[in-house]
Amino acid sequence: MAEGLQLVVRQSGPIPLDAHISCAPGEVLALVGPSGSGKSTLLRSIAGLYQPAEGHIGCDGEVWFDSQRRLAMPTRHRRVGMVFQHFALFPHLSAQGNIAEALLDYPPAQRNERASSWLQRVHLPGLGERLPHQLSGGQQQRVALARALAREPKVLLLDEPFSAVDRATREALYGELAELREELRMPVILVTHDLDEATLLADRICVVSAGRTLQVDSPDRLMQAPASAEIARLLGMRNLFSGTVAGHGGDHSLLHWAGHVLKARAQPDLPVGQPVSWAMPTSGVLLVPLNERPGTPLDNRVTVRIERLLSLGELYRLTLVTGDQRLTMNVPRHVAQRYGLAAGQVIEVRLRGETIHMMPAP
Repeated sequence: MAEGLQLVVRQSGPIPLDAHISCAPGEVLALVGPSGSGKSTLLRSIAGLYQPAEGHIGCDGEVWFDSQRRLAMPTRHRRVGMVFQHFALFPHLSAQGNIAEALLDYPPAQRNERASSWLQRVHLPGLGERLPHQLSGGQQQRVALARALAREPKVLLLDEPFSAVDRATREALYGELAELREELRMPVILVTHDLDEATLLADRICVVSAGRTLQVDSPDRLMQAPASAEIARLLGMRNLFSGTVAGHGGDHSLLHWAGHVLKARAQPDLPVGQPVSWAMPTSGVLLVPLNERPGTPLDNRVTVRIERLLSLGELYRLTLVTGDQRLTMNVPRHVAQRYGLAAGQVIEVRLRGETIHMMPAP
């Protein structure tokens, strides 16, 4: 069996599953998808809290579940660390006592010593005697993480672990998790609804929908080349359209869309005349420079009308109209002010063909 975690599970109901995931030691794999897509069910299957109808789950040479052999290792024997959205700390135990509860295999004296050591590692020295209600949300989450890791688990499972704390605390916890993963070298499975969080923390992202794993890839490759329009929608890509393949050149393809012929990165496997879905990140839509500097060979100039500007702190999100189609782009506030952008204004933008990805139409 390969190193790290391997999972293949299938069932028709009551919760449909058709999933295949792997996670190497030291890797963070993020499961993303809409609510009810089966992400948490997959986590619970790994932990032994849910038993699928068919499949196989193993980690580092141990078989945890095998439907053909009718084998299902109990949760307590799987050496899994779990961190939940709402911490799940014992309210009557101190921070150190909560961590010590994960160390029942050790003699009592060692439990307290190891629990104290873990409090140091998650930057909570001197807080061991505090009860959970005497700790901030971020401190409680650190205790929950220390408790999960104190068992020296073979795999760490994180179920929306940062959604209950504020943004500043969340960003501090991101850094601490990054430090710990470098040190511990275990597979980490992260369930999150926040694509930015997944992109920041994960080595690979697995898109899950209706219990199916649809695509697994690095964050960059996933956003650049979703395998289908469904996946592009699940990733929250705002610029998702229909068009037709118009032709292929040596280093590019041509795309008919909304009365325009756009140059796109080469995808010669798509036949000319084939209807396609195509996607482009908001970063692929740029203003034409005021000094008229030339762009790239795959730039597509399109005249648009600004329908709306939405202020998002240091950014404006612009909704642009061409024909009956709407594009989305983000512009830094200072750039929007320098250009004097306003609703109703007609401007020219560049659609970067390097970022245009075409997919067979559904």
